[in-house]
Amino acid sequence: MGLVVKTDKWRIPNTLWEKMEPLLPPGKPHPLGCHRPRVPNRDAMNAIFFVLRTGCQWNALNVTGICSSSSAHRRFLEWTEAGVFTKFWKAGLLKYNLLKGINWSWLSMDGSMTKAPLGGKKNRSKPDGQGKKRNEKKRGD
Repeated sequence: MGLVVKTDKWRIPNTLWEKMEPLLPPGKPHPLGCHRPRVPNRDAMNAIFFVLRTGCQWNALNVTGICSSSSAHRRFLEWTEAGVFTKFWKAGLLKYNLLKGINWSWLSMDGSMTKAPLGGKKNRSKPDGQGKKRNEKKRGD
């Protein structure tokens, strides 16, 4: 097993897992039914949160022993498409609103108002164009 198995502080606690598990869609069986069984959902979620928390690459999961990188990434895509993380985030916000309260009248979104360094069209010629540059007369004028 990998290095991560030495501590249990990074795993999803039982109380949190009880809230998450009902949001997960049922697993898809392999079409031929001849492959290994799916990685348990909790192991896959632990692996996904490990990647999100540490910022490591997906392939680094193979060394940890939590779950294979391909299984975790496949499940991440599947659950993202099913809206699992959005539902969980929304449920967490609503629960926090009940416990502490959220001032919904004041919201902010992070953004940037600068010019993209490589974006946009270059003004290389006029619309009538024909390859001439600015202030250059047509040949034959």
